[in-house]
Amino acid sequence: MKEPVVDISVVIATFNGEKYLRPQIDSILAQSHAPKEIIVVDDCSGDNTLDILREYASLDHRFKIIQNETNLGYIRNFEKGMQIASCALVALSDQDDIWLPDKLKTLYSQIGNHLLVYSDSELVDAAGNMLNKKMSHLKNQIAYSSCLMYTIGAWAPGHSMLMKRELIEKCLPFPLQVTHDFWLGFVATCYSKIQYVNEPLVYYRQHSENAIGANTNQSPKIKYTRSEKLKKIRERMKLLYEKCPAENVSEKQVLKEIFESYQSFSLRNNWKRMTIFFRYRNLILAYKKKSALMKILFSLKLFFKID
Repeated sequence: MKEPVVDISVVIATFNGEKYLRPQIDSILAQSHAPKEIIVVDDCSGDNTLDILREYASLDHRFKIIQNETNLGYIRNFEKGMQIASCALVALSDQDDIWLPDKLKTLYSQIGNHLLVYSDSELVDAAGNMLNKKMSHLKNQIAYSSCLMYTIGAWAPGHSMLMKRELIEKCLPFPLQVTHDFWLGFVATCYSKIQYVNEPLVYYRQHSENAIGANTNQSPKIKYTRSEKLKKIRERMKLLYEKCPAENVSEKQVLKEIFESYQSFSLRNNWKRMTIFFRYRNLILAYKKKSALMKILFSLKLFFKID
């Protein structure tokens, strides 16, 4: 017997997703904690995605389908869906994964006073076959207790998140310099700890059309020059520094100093950046699977190169 419907909005962003969409929607409909509404924002699909969505909507009143007039890209697409969501809690869904039946139930039970909770995920191939690898095998999946843990990256993916509506309001408008789930996580750590459930609750499908996949070993699709990399780092660090609330005095000061250190590659700035990363290495590198020695070496190399 299903649990009562809970005050959760599921937001799905779609774009040419006909190939894997049905298994994902079926897994959402099979949740032991049923969501109150399912919002789907389609980003101008050219395949049968909309026909599939309309078929489900004709059978279930919880579906709200929004069709974009122009292509917004995945960040703006998710942002639009999150703004439309009306429930106190919001879960994001990709168009190609499979949720385990107790995903929403488990996250709902663990969110407590936190703005955000997320879980581990099991990787599967395009056909849904287990790859015998979890997201936590690739990088550390952890409870994030400081916004400094988001300085250079994080490993809390949107497909495994459940968040409170107030977090979305704090995140608006979503910047394009970072992914939507990175931004949600960073902003959440500015106000509360991110809770982590050490249990796979999603089958995270890996295939050639992933907008963002888990394969961290593949070559980046876009090659950036040194000046382009520096520009992107400056933009990201400025973004984090400016968003960090003034009441987080020490963390905001650290982010400011890192941002300032990237304004040039003078010996003074290189030394400053290296010493900051060394001092806070256990926070900044918490998500990376690095030994104590490798964390030290990572910090030292910042005297010589961009990262």
